[in-house]
Amino acid sequence: MKTYDLMIIGPATRDVNIDYTGVEDRSTGGAVTFCTPAAAATGAKVFAAVKIAPEDQDIINGFHMDAGDIALLPSEKTTLMRNEYFTADRERRNASCPAQSGPVAPEEIPEVECKLYHLAGLLYGDFPNALIEALHEKALVSADAQGFLRHNEGGKLCFHDWQDKMKYLPYMDFLKTDAAEAEILTGLTDRVEAAKQLYAWGAKEILISHNTEMLAYDGKDLFTCPVKARNLSGRTGRGDTTFGAYLAMRMLGAGMEDALRYATACVSLKMETPGVFRGTKGDVEDYIRQFYG
Repeated sequence: MKTYDLMIIGPATRDVNIDYTGVEDRSTGGAVTFCTPAAAATGAKVFAAVKIAPEDQDIINGFHMDAGDIALLPSEKTTLMRNEYFTADRERRNASCPAQSGPVAPEEIPEVECKLYHLAGLLYGDFPNALIEALHEKALVSADAQGFLRHNEGGKLCFHDWQDKMKYLPYMDFLKTDAAEAEILTGLTDRVEAAKQLYAWGAKEILISHNTEMLAYDGKDLFTCPVKARNLSGRTGRGDTTFGAYLAMRMLGAGMEDALRYATACVSLKMETPGVFRGTKGDVEDYIRQFYG
């Protein structure tokens, strides 16, 4: 039986994105959509478990993966997201969610061997606590904090602290947040201090994304790496691309500093072009040589 380095689990979305000039485009989104190609480009063996409505099979086809490496987890609805950006750098936006997919149940997880399960969530309710517990019994677990902080309240997206964080942060071998999510979880605006607090609460390795740099901390070592993107036309999916690449490199045996440099270079390159990362590991290595010396 094939052993995978990581399984990326979560809902894909139908997205409507409106930029600051009013131009609208429609695309497929979701953390699983951006994480997967960034992870696969490293050469890691990646399995994608995608929560969507069965009639949206075209989303699965868009991953361009072998049929044996991807599974559709059926849902009554596919998550629908609407993002209206107010600035050219896409740092300020209004996001809403007209529809949300159902939760991923433990029994839906495909029976394949893997080293790490990554919960690539979008909204609170995507992953019940029972799923975290079941996966923790099988292998390493990582998660995007967004999936436990962002609530769909009648289509309006609202952020609230994760009520169960003290119980489940110790289940997280890897945890990804952005700077705002780290502040919601810890009450701290300093990213270094927030990472230290999340570690103290039990998360074993933390990655915090920011528009200027990425930060990684494991209780002993702390590394940062600057974002070098020459334009931000592909800003959507920044954190997901970073974490997909980072997790894959860690599963392949890279140290934290090398994994962080690779992941930051990968997302810097990706942000220069709209859509998911479509490059190769060689492209990222060339980018490192050019911009990270």
